[in-house]
Amino acid sequence: MKRFRPGVVPTLVVAILLPLLVSLGFWQLNRGAEKSALLQTYAERRVAESMASTELQHTADPAFRRVRLHGQFDAAHSLLLDNRQRGGKVGVELLQPFQDQVTGLWLLVNRGWLPWPDRRTPPQFSTPAEPLSLDAWVYVPPGAAFQLHADPSTSTWPKLLTAVDPKALWTALGREGFAYELRAETGPATYQADWPVVATGPEKHIAYAVQWFAMSIALLGLYLYLGWHNAKEKHHGSGHESTQHV
Repeated sequence: MKRFRPGVVPTLVVAILLPLLVSLGFWQLNRGAEKSALLQTYAERRVAESMASTELQHTADPAFRRVRLHGQFDAAHSLLLDNRQRGGKVGVELLQPFQDQVTGLWLLVNRGWLPWPDRRTPPQFSTPAEPLSLDAWVYVPPGAAFQLHADPSTSTWPKLLTAVDPKALWTALGREGFAYELRAETGPATYQADWPVVATGPEKHIAYAVQWFAMSIALLGLYLYLGWHNAKEKHHGSGHESTQHV
């Protein structure tokens, strides 16, 4: 029988890389499952009836829940979320504090995307001065990504940010506010109000998992081939030496 002789170095390489590749594959599968569950929750809650604003702070899991609000925007403390694209065009998302008249609670409402083609001039937007009613849904980020963002305590408004932290905003303004962003549904007070729920869909994670598993199989196949090939050469070499001795 052929003996298996892969060599010390290939064995060490495979011992390190193979578990890593397999674990990355399963990690991507788990991420895909999480995204699928997230999208299912989003779909279910987006078609549900809007709850009253009085229920908002008492909801254990507020993500994607629709809320009926009645109050007024604070145009003096507007936030512009930078580096947002729609259809290949650059722009910003407009977020403004909104005080609900029923509860007195401050909420950070995203009014949607607007283009910003010329960065030499500030983005143009208007804010309803009168109280109004609107429906919005709670946006809870699926993960905490590392992003640089401006200090909300600085004096220049509107602020151009790359990440939004509602808690920091309410602390800076000395207000009692809700901890998450709310995204307004399309209406008279919104701009382009369409947002992707997740940046990468579950199908992408599955495709990445297949790639990692394929690399694992390829690595294992190469290792087995190398071990048998080396053993075969060793066997032939030994047989040739035996013939010479005879």
